[in-house]
Amino acid sequence: MLLIFGILIILACVLLGFFVLIQNPKGGGLSGSFGGFGNQVIGVRQTTDVLEKGTWVLAAIIAVLCLTSSFFIDKNSAARQDRTIMEQNAGRPVQQQSAPATLPNTTPAPQPQQQQPAPTK
Repeated sequence: MLLIFGILIILACVLLGFFVLIQNPKGGGLSGSFGGFGNQVIGVRQTTDVLEKGTWVLAAIIAVLCLTSSFFIDKNSAARQDRTIMEQNAGRPVQQQSAPATLPNTTPAPQPQQQQPAPTK
């Protein structure tokens, strides 16, 4: 069921992106470039109204799908998975990590200092 919701949400997102990209608030976007026949049938003004309403409708559809899909998530699956892991590990002894081996105290050898020539007067 979650797969169906996921597919519907992705489809609505793609359509919403398409609607947003083709509209221009000034009326000069792709909706305005379908001149001639489109202007005579429904007009540019109504085209932008349809695109704006479609944007709001698709945004609402995405919101509703996201909210309703949360009701179909199996809330007990995580608890069952944790319980199964604990049951599988119940018979196994716990392995404790040992501390790293300590190395003998080694200090770096002192570096010979270079003598600086005496300043001349």
